[in-house]
Amino acid sequence: MSVRYIDVHCHLTGGEYGDIGALVAGLEGLGVKKVITAGFDAASSLLGRELAEKYAAVYFTAGLHPTELKKCGEGDLDTIRGLLEHPKCVALGEIGLDYHYDDTDKPLQHKFFDIQLKMAEECGLPVQIHSRDCAEDMLAFLKEHAGCLKHGALLHCYSHSPEMAAEFEKLGVSFSFGGTSTYKGSKRARRAIAALPLSRLLSETDSPYLPPASKYGTFPNTPASIPEITANIAAIRGGDVSVVADALWGNAHALFKKLHNAN
Repeated sequence: MSVRYIDVHCHLTGGEYGDIGALVAGLEGLGVKKVITAGFDAASSLLGRELAEKYAAVYFTAGLHPTELKKCGEGDLDTIRGLLEHPKCVALGEIGLDYHYDDTDKPLQHKFFDIQLKMAEECGLPVQIHSRDCAEDMLAFLKEHAGCLKHGALLHCYSHSPEMAAEFEKLGVSFSFGGTSTYKGSKRARRAIAALPLSRLLSETDSPYLPPASKYGTFPNTPASIPEITANIAAIRGGDVSVVADALWGNAHALFKKLHNAN
């Protein structure tokens, strides 16, 4: 069997790639069989649905990103709730906490994170979580909402310490790593990849951002980078690329049950 790759978190809805059809067709030849385009507001989540309906290889998530909340309009949560019923909406996300910016409204972020975690539990879906400059608060929040995580959770583009990863893992959380983990200077990510169980790892690009080492300085990054990212994970763990790729594929399908809707 040929190697199958998957990108569990990218952004195909921003217009950075030109012809999406050509991009998706090119991925097939690289072995990237499935991609999940992540919603960050109502508009991107709706467009993700359109792409998923048009291309067999594309799935999507729907959610309100913590840095986009001040732009949310009335009814956006209802829009997200409706999208979760779609057969190719594999998760609620990306949601979470982001304390990076000076104008961060932490109470607002906590409010929407709480609402969306409970929504995911009600709908029987996993969540894709964005976590930036907030490790202690994120851990405390997820511990408080542990009952909402029974359908699974992914910390995407994991950037906190390996020690924190061990604490998140106790809550049943999975972790995806992208292009930044291919850089020698990304010591925390590389240590986490080495320390975590293979069953908790997934592959992503977060494209059009965060290109891997071979594409440093280029834009846009694309899901075509997944084979390089997967090879890097295998190298860090000292494993065979095909074995690791197969494990990552299986992990994604175990977490995102709706990926089984198509082969």
